[in-house]
Amino acid sequence: MNQNYRIAVDAMGGDNAPQAVIEGCIMAIKEMPQIEVVLIGDEVKINKELSKYTFDQSKIEVIHTTEVITNHDSPVMAIRRKKDSSLVVGMNLVKEGKVSGIVSAGNTGAILAGGTFIVGRIKGVERPALAPLIPTKKGYSVLLDVGANADCKPSYLVQFANMGYIYSKQVLGKKSPRVGIVNIGAEESKGNMLTKETYKLLEEDTNINFIGNVEARDITDGEADVVVCDGFTGNIILKNMEGVGMFLFSAIKNELKTSLRFKIGALLLKPMFKSIYKRFDASEVGGTVLLGLNGLVVKAHGNSDGKAVFNAIRQAKNFIQSDVNKSIVENL
Repeated sequence: MNQNYRIAVDAMGGDNAPQAVIEGCIMAIKEMPQIEVVLIGDEVKINKELSKYTFDQSKIEVIHTTEVITNHDSPVMAIRRKKDSSLVVGMNLVKEGKVSGIVSAGNTGAILAGGTFIVGRIKGVERPALAPLIPTKKGYSVLLDVGANADCKPSYLVQFANMGYIYSKQVLGKKSPRVGIVNIGAEESKGNMLTKETYKLLEEDTNINFIGNVEARDITDGEADVVVCDGFTGNIILKNMEGVGMFLFSAIKNELKTSLRFKIGALLLKPMFKSIYKRFDASEVGGTVLLGLNGLVVKAHGNSDGKAVFNAIRQAKNFIQSDVNKSIVENL
């Protein structure tokens, strides 16, 4: 029997809000019958967009708010002062158990602050971690942390490893996910104080399948299913991967225009290029889960289109369905 999932969506968050957000929500309730959406934001703007669609109105609830947290706001101050913002109201719904989770493409810092101070951490979790899915030769790996914690202690990384292991196992279906720590070499002796101390702790951890150090160049080979690092390192890895991907696709595209032979070849290879591009397209994943919280918070990319919002909601449904938080509690 299918369970219904009530998911809050920040209608005012993101570069393309509320149009893209509402488009994604409409797609979600049509493609996933068990999804109910609570749209939070300016009801006039929301209802104007909703009027463009035909849908089951019982699947969408609108909650009016008068404030919006922008990318120019100080994250912590905005969470404290803008109590009637779409993000804060949505976070409170998660905290009160009135929704199963929230999806927002808004201010990343505010989402982290709201998740930590409003939704709250699972008892025993020292720090929550942003855990995106990154494409590899073997499918997808979980990379954490990618920015929630620039400075980390070894104990944080051990918890990241355990939470990532559970997430990979229950959401991605990996039987015994391989956990690796990002380092400058594969040898145990390599690295700084943080990685050396974390290595020792992970080696003793019987709850996970620790495989040792992983160099950055091996991440996309799928050497590890769960890649652990501090948020400073993780954010650099993620942004570099995005930049290299965009550069390569742009360079290939420009090169294919330089001769008739290349243009003919491009037409023949078009399905292959589309398939490869789809694997690197962030909108196919939709968002990044903030692991370690008492409720589900999914951060969608700031420039998300309708497809990205739809996939972020789908990701939220899969997370809830897999009971990841219950397993994290039991593990801790």
